[in-house]
Amino acid sequence: MAADRAARPRDASAHDAIEPWTHVHRVVARSGTSFLWGMRILPAERRRAMYAIYAFCREVDDVADEPGENAEKKRGLAAWREEITRLYAGKPQWPTTRALLQPVRRFDLPREEFLAVIDGVEIDAASTVRMQTLDDLLNYCRKVAGAVGRLSIHAFGVPRDPGYQIAEALGNAVQLTNILRDVKEDAAIERLYIPLEMVKRHGVAEGSLSAVFIHPGFAAACAELAELARSYYAGTDRLLSQLGWRQIRPIVLMMAIYRETLQRLEERGWTRIESPVRLRRARTLWLALRYGLL
Repeated sequence: MAADRAARPRDASAHDAIEPWTHVHRVVARSGTSFLWGMRILPAERRRAMYAIYAFCREVDDVADEPGENAEKKRGLAAWREEITRLYAGKPQWPTTRALLQPVRRFDLPREEFLAVIDGVEIDAASTVRMQTLDDLLNYCRKVAGAVGRLSIHAFGVPRDPGYQIAEALGNAVQLTNILRDVKEDAAIERLYIPLEMVKRHGVAEGSLSAVFIHPGFAAACAELAELARSYYAGTDRLLSQLGWRQIRPIVLMMAIYRETLQRLEERGWTRIESPVRLRRARTLWLALRYGLL
């Protein structure tokens, strides 16, 4: 990956000629995200804000996930930080940040949350990822998921109280579910997000990831993390009860999708992490219908 490519969003070689809304819409559509169903029901101005936020997250995440040297990825993320500075100075240069300019002004999107996402992705960009403690993991979740949730709360028009608490509780639940779903896939690129303190508490000695995975205690560590994720879903339920139904339908859909994913992971069991779990498109569509999003 060339250095200047790392510093710019994908599809930005002729970025001055790209209409910002067209660009972010393409990024969202290309991603195949199930969140598209939830975003579609939002009023046009809020929907465009969410598309732009999602495109930002997708493109920043690509810097960490695409092949390249760690130093190269750091340069790419530094360039994104510079672009966020230009955005808040009213002079964005890239299609996604140009699409974000109006939402930033209209919905008071916090600059520090965009920077938090970049900080979280920088953790992923390292050549190896190991979370030493649960606090380390939750700090990571706050950056890569909670920050996105806070930006979304602004775009949805949800009050900060309880909106920010919802963003952090659901962000933790969703990110922990992602981590449990992608254990094997992450290991292939030397990432292990399950805290080493938790793994060791279940009798697993630190070593190669393949050795860690076959130890009986690793399944117990996964089960412990799943229990924590369930507690965050329950906490989100309590917070959501304070809001009106129509205002939060996209949030409820996202929680339903990830909560069911966690349930299926638990049904599969933690000794079979090589067997992937994904909700089928038909099931996602059914959930969208259930929550009035289609």
